[in-house]
Amino acid sequence: MIEAKNLTKIFKDKKRGEVRAVDDVSFTCKKGEVFGLLGPNGAGKTTTLRLLSTAIRPTSGTALIEGADIVKEPQKVRHVTGFLSGNTGLYGRLTAREMVEYFGKLYGMNKGQIVQRTNQIFDMLDMNEFADSRNEKLSTGMKQKVSIARSVLHDPPVMIFDEPTSGLDVMSSRTIVQFIRQCRDDNKCLIFSTHIMSEAMRLCDRIAIIHKGKIYFEGTVDEALEQTAYDNLEDAFIEIVGV
Repeated sequence: MIEAKNLTKIFKDKKRGEVRAVDDVSFTCKKGEVFGLLGPNGAGKTTTLRLLSTAIRPTSGTALIEGADIVKEPQKVRHVTGFLSGNTGLYGRLTAREMVEYFGKLYGMNKGQIVQRTNQIFDMLDMNEFADSRNEKLSTGMKQKVSIARSVLHDPPVMIFDEPTSGLDVMSSRTIVQFIRQCRDDNKCLIFSTHIMSEAMRLCDRIAIIHKGKIYFEGTVDEALEQTAYDNLEDAFIEIVGV
C-alpha cells in the first residue's frame, strides 16, 4: 500500500546551507496496519509525510502509494490518499458540515454520496453536536475532527495523519484513536507521525524511528523493546537513536 524508496529531501537555508530534512528513507506500510513514524520535533516526520502526500516533491527517491508513483503520478496518489496536515487551515465562516461538504465536491462526489459519508463520519467522530457551528467557534479538538472528516470523506484506502492527537484533550484524543482503530479494522493502510511514545505503544502495529532525517529502526514495538532490553518505548527510543 505504501512503499517508500530512498526518499530524500534537501532544503537550502541561507545560514545553514543544505539541510537534509529527509535522508534516504525507506519503509513499507501494509493494508490493515497502523504504522507509526516516531521522532522528536525536527526529526523529519512531517517532511516525510508531506512527500508521501505529494504536497512537496522529493529531491531524490520516490514512493508508491497503491502502486502509483508520488513523483510521476501525483494525481493518482491524491485520489487514493487522505492527508491530515499539522495545520487545520479551516475557513472560519463555514460550519463544520459545510466545510466537509465543500471538500466532498472537490473530491468529485455526488450529493447523495456526500450526505451519506458525512453522516457516517460525523457519527464515528462524535461531531453531530457541533456539525452546524462555524469553524471559528470550535475548540481545538473539534477543529481537528473537522480536518480529519474532510481528509477521509472520499473513503481513501490510504490515510496519512501528521500528529493527529497533538494538543488535544483526553476525550478528543480518545475519539480519534478509536477512529484510527476502526480504519485498521476496515483494512485501511494508515501511517501517522507522533512523538508520544505511549500512544505508539497502544496503537501501532509497526513503527519506524526517525532522527535527523534518517530511519534508525523499523519493526514492531516488541522488537524495539527486545533489541534494547527495555520495557518501555521511550527508553528504547533513546537507546536506538543514541542520544
